[in-house]
Amino acid sequence: MTWRIAVLGLLVACGGNAIDVVDTSDTEQGLELSAQSLHRSPLRHVQLETGIRMAYLEQGRRDGIPVILLHGYTDSHHSFDRNLPLLPERFHVFAIDQRGHGDSSKPDCCYTQADFAADVPAFMDAVGLDRASIVGHSMGSFIAQSVALEFPERLARLVLMGTAPTIAGNPVALDLKAAVDTLTDPVDAEFARAFQASTFFRPIPESFLDQAVEDSLQVPASIWQQALDGLIAEDHSDQLGEIRARTLILFGDQDVFVSAAEQAVLDAQIPRSRVITYEQTGHGLHVELPRRVSADIVDFLR
Repeated sequence: MTWRIAVLGLLVACGGNAIDVVDTSDTEQGLELSAQSLHRSPLRHVQLETGIRMAYLEQGRRDGIPVILLHGYTDSHHSFDRNLPLLPERFHVFAIDQRGHGDSSKPDCCYTQADFAADVPAFMDAVGLDRASIVGHSMGSFIAQSVALEFPERLARLVLMGTAPTIAGNPVALDLKAAVDTLTDPVDAEFARAFQASTFFRPIPESFLDQAVEDSLQVPASIWQQALDGLIAEDHSDQLGEIRARTLILFGDQDVFVSAAEQAVLDAQIPRSRVITYEQTGHGLHVELPRRVSADIVDFLR
């Protein structure tokens, strides 16, 4: 596939770091977090008014600051496995599996940004939250932007990671779409691994990459296609000035999907925003630098 060749080229250009794995001593002073070490509830499910049966993890004090974590394209709540143990108990955290992903229901349709965004206030209603801060990564960051625009009264603060004003016209996304449109079930594991590996610049634990690939393989080919189509088709960049929530934009300077210039545009358009850039870090910045990124999020949300 053309896209796979392009991804492998990106990995070579990054010095191979994107597919390096590490043992229990990683680049952040021996941080290796297994699922067994996470002090959190078992995976739960709740039925939403939007028709989705949504899976989620919950941790922290029930009277704590509500925070919802939105993962990226073909990921799951496991995207935040390296961050959840670093979030203080004073945060009441919900890491959800978005529609079509993880252990949530996978209807034949609908996967526009608006569909994903509507699930967020529906989830909040189902678990009894009036307002919450939202942390979104990659696809999740665009869903978070949509929530901020369509449901501003439900949003406290906003954290956007691996984001941009829009994906419409993004050449990497368009190249990816050409490959994704050819996928059939079962999705090719080699393709899923190449895709996931391309999101990282620094070494990451092998167990994390394996889980990310497993998550991608749980997503049917039709949902790979519909979700990506929705991301590319919808462009609300001309509305970003309407976002009133305080916003933190986090960017890895080796991100192969979005650019530093796009972070500057976001920062200029969103009135109450600021940007933190992490050097020598890729699209999966919260995975590559869990301590630093989690600390910056905690400092912002407190």
